[in-house]
Amino acid sequence: MSSRSEGRSGLSTSEDHADDTQDQAAFRAEAREFLRSSLPPRRDANPWALNFTADQGEARAHFESGRVWQRLLFDNGFAGLTYPREYGGRGGDAWHERIFREELAHVEAPATFISATIAMLGPTLMRHGTDEQRDEYLPRLLSGDDAWCQLFSEPGAGSDLAGLACRADRDGDHFLVNGQKVWNSAAQFCDRGMLLVRTDPDVPKHHGITFLLVDMDSPGVEVRPLVQATGSAHFNEVFLADVSVPVSRVLGQINEGWAPARTVMSNESAFIGGASSGANTNEKLVMLARAFGALDDPNIRQDLARHYTRERLLAIMGEQILAAVRQRKAPPIDPSILKLFVAENRVLSGNLAMAMAGAAGLVTIDDRSAWIQAELVGRYGISIGGGTNEVQRNNLAERALGLPREPSVDRDIAWRELRRS
Repeated sequence: MSSRSEGRSGLSTSEDHADDTQDQAAFRAEAREFLRSSLPPRRDANPWALNFTADQGEARAHFESGRVWQRLLFDNGFAGLTYPREYGGRGGDAWHERIFREELAHVEAPATFISATIAMLGPTLMRHGTDEQRDEYLPRLLSGDDAWCQLFSEPGAGSDLAGLACRADRDGDHFLVNGQKVWNSAAQFCDRGMLLVRTDPDVPKHHGITFLLVDMDSPGVEVRPLVQATGSAHFNEVFLADVSVPVSRVLGQINEGWAPARTVMSNESAFIGGASSGANTNEKLVMLARAFGALDDPNIRQDLARHYTRERLLAIMGEQILAAVRQRKAPPIDPSILKLFVAENRVLSGNLAMAMAGAAGLVTIDDRSAWIQAELVGRYGISIGGGTNEVQRNNLAERALGLPREPSVDRDIAWRELRRS
């Protein structure tokens, strides 16, 4: 393919990356060739395509296609680029991930759920797992052979996650788990789950929590999908009745599961921000402005500029955080700010899209109007999932700004003595 045709298809030319080292240029060429032969150029994709469906058969097919794509990445040496080779990774540097993301932006790559759980669980296994756990789980995680869901939130422990009540009682070399989880993304399709349980009710709530790795097909696990306003059933509630989990499936230390849980949640915020930074929503908003003759409206132009600025800032911060994560270093920016930026950007984009479309955005007459409605309604889920806006602001105030902690009367009280809903 000539340089000229590459430019038309949106693929970068070599001249665009003159500062690449010889090794980087070679890897970029390898990644570009793989992506170009595997996926269509971004320009060929429907810009208004949604990443959810109300049909559970289609949802499962989409989920499994993500697993197939992950396997293709794994088989070709593009999964786990910074993970050690003994775990199925490439053993590369942070720049491998950066270059691959740059090239990925020019093709229509599937949005996969599995990539989100790799971002959350992979670093947690590297930091808190045993050698045996890394040997067992990481290759199957990076290849997509195992899909993982997050079993953290409960009906009475969402924003106050440390108040969770799902109980695990030790019985020899196993735990018996009883309780309920909720808002569990894709749990109906997953093979395994990251499960937080209460193992000691006689210590303060942030202690006495254990992080378990559970098989979702274990006897006693029941998954019930929850239908959302969009008609899709991405979230679930999960019931656990005398579910037996081997003690060897503890990630970290018994009764000290809050540390690996925090690692998961921090990487979840970073992933949400990093993934959203490449959404190119502003391009779609400009397309809407052209379609509805709103480009000359000074208020619309100001909102478009504001949204573009925030989208670019999100991309810059996301790359800085992801670069640190790839190098197993502490992020230079608190990941909570990315999660907040994503949630607030969704409010701005939904309002702006609906303001430009007017009545045409009220009825789903085509893919474009369906996208507008999804952008408007999507603000609610993104402001809750991965930690509510309120929790993220508290995190920023305390961790990043060093402000005093919120007053708390239950931090030093045994969990058993706390009032619960």
